[in-house]
Amino acid sequence: MNDWRNVDYLRHGAVVQKEVYNLLTELDIMNLLTDYNPLLVGTIPLGIQVEGSDLDIICEVHDPVKFKALVVRYFGAMEGFVSESRVIQGIPRTKVNFMAKGWLIELFGQPRQTELQNGYLHMIVEAEILAQMDDGFRERIILLKINGWKTEPAFAKALGLEGDPYEAMLELEKLPWSALHALCHSVQAREQV
Repeated sequence: MNDWRNVDYLRHGAVVQKEVYNLLTELDIMNLLTDYNPLLVGTIPLGIQVEGSDLDIICEVHDPVKFKALVVRYFGAMEGFVSESRVIQGIPRTKVNFMAKGWLIELFGQPRQTELQNGYLHMIVEAEILAQMDDGFRERIILLKINGWKTEPAFAKALGLEGDPYEAMLELEKLPWSALHALCHSVQAREQV
């Protein structure tokens, strides 16, 4: 598995991943946000991005005012800069969006370790599923995304999961890897019939 904490793995990836690595390096965003334990999550690290993908960076934010002040200081002049904070299900959340070199960047913060946030947990299980499945599965996910599906609903559909796709993917993340491997094997076997 990748060292997700360090975006260096992007340097050795596909052309788009290298482009993202260069952008993140140029903006120095991961270093500027280091006190917030930033993690790049989503389609770019997984290599399943499509046209219009954004860069999702999750952060551990306990003081939204301080976080927003830092972000405004370094990125407030960027095109399309907007930020909002609100409380959802009792958890304060801060979201900041801006454009940089044609990329929409979304910073998302909540008072929870980044490795415990849903965006990271979804990415971890999706990476494991992609590692277990054949290229046809990856292509199906990309095709669903091209047709407007978000990542978690695309995985849930391709795996035949029912209910809320975001919750279903979190449930998969809780499974032992052997059970996840068995699920992937049964999905592939079903597709070959």
